[in-house]
Amino acid sequence: MATKQQDQYNELQKKNLEAAMRLAQLSIENSQRVMEIQVATAKSLFEEGVQNAKALAAIKDPKQAVELRTQYAQTTTEKMLACARDMAEITSRTQAEVGKLVGEQLSTGSQDVFEAMQKMFQGIPISDQNAMSAMQTAMDTTRAAFEQMTRASTQAFQAFSQPASKGRK
Repeated sequence: MATKQQDQYNELQKKNLEAAMRLAQLSIENSQRVMEIQVATAKSLFEEGVQNAKALAAIKDPKQAVELRTQYAQTTTEKMLACARDMAEITSRTQAEVGKLVGEQLSTGSQDVFEAMQKMFQGIPISDQNAMSAMQTAMDTTRAAFEQMTRASTQAFQAFSQPASKGRK
């Protein structure tokens, strides 16, 4: 019986580890995307800065120099805003994915724990039906509380990610 309970516990741990690995992988992938965007933007801005510095050095008319600087500032601002939008999009998608994973983990994890506890209690010789009924009622009440927490956390993640998507439009 101890082996069966240990197997159940090991299975729960394995599922939790897999969920943690998925979250870590998601984090790594999105960090890479953000860094790629930042590097590409920095490289582009540097190259344009060099070109604009060369062009500015060749200009003799102060009015043309001001126009070129204004144009460069506008282009730089547009690129920075595009970079910020891309990063906000990645962040929003990541929040939604993390919320989904956490919601799945809460619902399936609590279900697995309750099933393991029920199997454990079934293996215990209890002759008093009232005691068994009280344990079952307590487990049902706890399950309902977990389900309510799962729904609340899912709604919280959805509410958290919605302002980011509304702000982009």
